[in-house]
Amino acid sequence: MADPVSIVSPHPLKHVAIIMDGNNRWAKQRGLGGITGHEAGVERIRGILEAARSNGIDTVTLFAFSSENWQRPELEVRGLMSLFSSYLKKEAKALRDDGVRLRVIGSRSHFSDRLKRLIRDTETMTASGAFTLNLCVDYGGRWDIARTAQTLASEVQMGRLRSSDIDEEVFNTYMQQGGITDPDLCIRTAGEQRISNFLLWQLAYTELYFAECYWPDFDAKALELAAEEYYSRQRRFGLRDNSGNASEQDADESAHA
Repeated sequence: MADPVSIVSPHPLKHVAIIMDGNNRWAKQRGLGGITGHEAGVERIRGILEAARSNGIDTVTLFAFSSENWQRPELEVRGLMSLFSSYLKKEAKALRDDGVRLRVIGSRSHFSDRLKRLIRDTETMTASGAFTLNLCVDYGGRWDIARTAQTLASEVQMGRLRSSDIDEEVFNTYMQQGGITDPDLCIRTAGEQRISNFLLWQLAYTELYFAECYWPDFDAKALELAAEEYYSRQRRFGLRDNSGNASEQDADESAHA
């Protein structure tokens, strides 16, 4: 297949979201501790950002830590938070020098003041980057939607917004990823086929791709295969395809007629 970068498509692959799954299983398979798998997963990020650029992608969103992950064993949670801090400290300057803008998306209410400052400093340092890396940490899709609804309700109550002004576009601007395009492709590693409360609003028409390999093994070639699969599909967004077949929306309407 031709290089994805050279493919002429009405919907070029620009934004990829990834559910990085399988770190613990990767480590267990090798007789290692779970935190070793997470460390390997963090190391994988750098290579994936390089591969993304090679495939014409300009935004990568990674599901690093969900709001449900706080329920994991305390030792694992502490290890993950330590890894997050270490990543920011080690990679901030490299991200800036590589033109990568980092955004951390999530609640932050459970983070220490020190970690909050580190996040703010890293976001400020990398703010001018043309390539965007979104890290979803302490994030959940339902939380994102509920928080947005609360914010809009407050705006209406304060008289800064009329309820009749609220449509999909306005709602989207108030969300955690406001101003960023919806993902074109969402990849989940480790063979699981669900989105696990990730970007529920933003993935409405995103193409889904499930890779069998664990996240620490998801390399540049694996991303290229995902991009090839993306370009082999026809994105219709509820419209008719080129052959005149009924769209998904038509099918939904007929099913409820």
